Amino acid sequence: MLIRYGYELTFQCFQPTLMVCLLDSHPEYDYRIRYKTPFSANPSIATHTYVDSFGNQVRRFVAPVGDLTVSRDFVIEDNGLPDGYEQHAQEVPLEFLPSETLVYLLGSRYCETDKLGDIAWQLFGSAPRGWARVKAICDFVCNHLTFGYQYARATRTAYEAYNERIGVCRDFAHLAVAFCRCMNIPARYANGFLGDIGVPPDPAPMDYNAWFEAYLDGRWITFDARHNTPRIGRITVARGRDATDIPLATSFGPHILKGFRVWTEEVDETLVRGLERQSA
Repeated sequence: MLIRYGYELTFQCFQPTLMVCLLDSHPEYDYRIRYKTPFSANPSIATHTYVDSFGNQVRRFVAPVGDLTVSRDFVIEDNGLPDGYEQHAQEVPLEFLPSETLVYLLGSRYCETDKLGDIAWQLFGSAPRGWARVKAICDFVCNHLTFGYQYARATRTAYEAYNERIGVCRDFAHLAVAFCRCMNIPARYANGFLGDIGVPPDPAPMDYNAWFEAYLDGRWITFDARHNTPRIGRITVARGRDATDIPLATSFGPHILKGFRVWTEEVDETLVRGLERQSA
């Protein structure tokens, strides 16, 4: 199947402002992309990309005074299968974990393992080890928190989400990540594009989504505590310890987000040919 995805954001800055953004799909998807537009900025500005310490591609630029609109459009090939259901995946004993995964056992800005450790062991200490334990964490988080865009708060931590019992997708991911780490399962936060493919359409405007990955059986496996069901067409943008590491946009100066539009939808070959003719 083919999936079209992309974004259009408008920032207003009051002085020339350095910005770094994580907006495009992760480089691991490059070989599956059938069509893409160049990064577009209006007014035109110089940009360049670099790879951060987590392997994500970051775009850096100086936004001018006034409005700046950035956009990009893609079509990618997807196998059309939902997230894997790997109930036989086992936990890796701590002494055998690769060194690069150990950072994902530690507490971080939004995932306070010190505050949630006792709670996690009370809730999940008797759960079967491995995939079943991570699934138990997802089940709990999905049922414990109430989702609502009106509950969004950029400073909410996993511990606060646990106590307040509300949040958006990043809060679901942060709480699940923190619980996994408390149970000695490396877990990392992820965000990206996730459309309503194979599920009833959500009437709310589309947004970037957050989920997480747990390290089991020597590989990273995708979990989604908010939706808590395998989904089709998940396209990762970035991964990190938590949202601190992979914000969509960071500005080193004040700005206002005046426009925000994201799209992710299944398309057919005819549309791709039309896009290719337009760009030829």
